[in-house]
Amino acid sequence: MSMASQDHLDKMQLRQNYRNLWHTDLMNSIQADTPYCCFAFWCGPCVSYLLRKRALYNDMSRYVCCAGYLPCSGRCGESRCPEFCLATEVFLCFGNSVASTRFLLQDEFNIQTTQCDNCIIGFMFCLQQIACIFSIVAMIVGSEEIQEASQLLSCLADMVYCTVCACMQTQHKIEMDKRDGKFGPQPVMAVPPVQQMSRIDQPVPPSVGYPPQAAYGQPYGYPPPQAQGYPPAGYPPHAYPPSNYPPPGYPPSGYSR
Repeated sequence: MSMASQDHLDKMQLRQNYRNLWHTDLMNSIQADTPYCCFAFWCGPCVSYLLRKRALYNDMSRYVCCAGYLPCSGRCGESRCPEFCLATEVFLCFGNSVASTRFLLQDEFNIQTTQCDNCIIGFMFCLQQIACIFSIVAMIVGSEEIQEASQLLSCLADMVYCTVCACMQTQHKIEMDKRDGKFGPQPVMAVPPVQQMSRIDQPVPPSVGYPPQAAYGQPYGYPPPQAQGYPPAGYPPHAYPPSNYPPPGYPPSGYSR
C-alpha cells in the first residue's frame, strides 16, 4: 500500500472520531436554504467553485487540486494559476470537488458525518453502480427491454446524484455561514464561579462564615476582639494550673534541653 493511500485511510479513520455535527443534515438542508439548494441543483459546478474559494477564506494561494486529498493534488501547477485549476476541477471532476470541500470543512471543524447522511450518500453510490451494471448487461444481451430499464435506472441515478450533491453543497454553505457569524455571534463560555473545595481535600478550610483574613504582614486577628461575654465567666478556671503541676521528679535527672 502506498504512503498516499495509507494517509487517506488514516484521515478517514480519524473522521470517525470527530464529535461535532453539521449545522444541518442532508435531509433538512433543502428546508434550511431552499433558494441556494435550487441554485446548487441547476448550476452545481459554479456553486462548487464559490464554496471552495470561500472555504479557503478567499485566499487562492492556499488552493491545491482536490484540497490535497487525491494523488493529483499539488501536481497540476495550481500555484501558477489557481483560479483556472479550480474551474477545471469543478467542471471535469465535479464529484471530487464537492467531496474535497466536504473533507476540508470536516477536518477544519472536526465534523462527523451522521449515519443518516452516510445512508443517503451510500444509496447514491449503490444506485450508480447498479445503473452501470444494467448498462453493461444491456450492451451484452442486446435486449430492448433491458436497454430501456438501464436508461431509466441511469436517469434515476443521475437525478439522485444531482439532488444529493445540491443538498451537500447547501449543507457546506450553511456551515460556512455559521463559521462567518451570519447566524449571530457564537455564545461565549462564561468563567465558572469560584467553588469551595471540600475541607477534607483542603489543608485550610474555606472562609465561608468566617471573618476575612487580614492582609499579609498584619496580625490575623487572634485573639479576637473583646465581644460581650467573651471570655466566658469562670474561664480560666480557678487555681489553674494545679498546685501539684508539674509532678515531683519531672523532668527526670539527666534530661537536658
